[in-house]
Amino acid sequence: MPAFDPAKDIRILRAPTVYLTGRQMVDAGDVDRFLADHGVSWQSDTEVAGEQLAEVAGRLCYMSFAKPRPGGNKAYLDHILEVGHGSVLEHAVWSFIFTGVSRSLTHELVRHRSGFGYSQLSQRYVDESVAEYVEPDVIADDPESHAIWLEAVGHVHQAYMKLVARLAEQFRDEPDRTLRRKLARQAARSVLPNATETKIFVTANARALRHFIESRASRHAEVEIRKLAVQVLRIMQVEAPNLFADYQLTPLPDGTFEATTPHRKV
Repeated sequence: MPAFDPAKDIRILRAPTVYLTGRQMVDAGDVDRFLADHGVSWQSDTEVAGEQLAEVAGRLCYMSFAKPRPGGNKAYLDHILEVGHGSVLEHAVWSFIFTGVSRSLTHELVRHRSGFGYSQLSQRYVDESVAEYVEPDVIADDPESHAIWLEAVGHVHQAYMKLVARLAEQFRDEPDRTLRRKLARQAARSVLPNATETKIFVTANARALRHFIESRASRHAEVEIRKLAVQVLRIMQVEAPNLFADYQLTPLPDGTFEATTPHRKV
């Protein structure tokens, strides 16, 4: 087997990838049945289920279906944002997969608990022998810092590989092959750094996403998670503009962006 060469054998990642994997649908028949049971008729002008469901929830609070304001769903949700009636945004839900992110990032991400659900890659079951690590820009942009980082990550990765092999031999008498691998990997992973690439499935409602964007697409947030928050915002501004178009992106000196809105903490 050829010697491990960090410069060739480590895949360095610099930016996250976001996949929008799930969105809601509206049961128009039951919405119409509810309206008919209450002697009113109403129809939304948005095809985005999350936007429509947020409007249905808001209108139900005041039974205002019979007296809609001009401007349709956009005008209605603009008013919701202006008055801060954020609870109705909790009925609009999307799912994502985030890849190319570090364990350091996900330690921060999972602090967002309210309105979020998470399922993350397991290092106990998944082999980390494929060397993928997320390098911070401030290190990558300085040759000397990059060399120090690459050497450190290379040593750690080799240590992981050696530990997995040694521990697998140590547990050789375990008849269950899957358990044998798990026992080895769960111990060996203790040496892996925060820079290790991971994947995480995330489901969140619109209100929670707005809070995440405001907290993490900020100049005060860590750079890697700021990049992620901006990617999520860009996707959601296309996916559900009536819920996210109020954000403006401003370039920062480090080449990233900051998101701001006049309707914070809705």
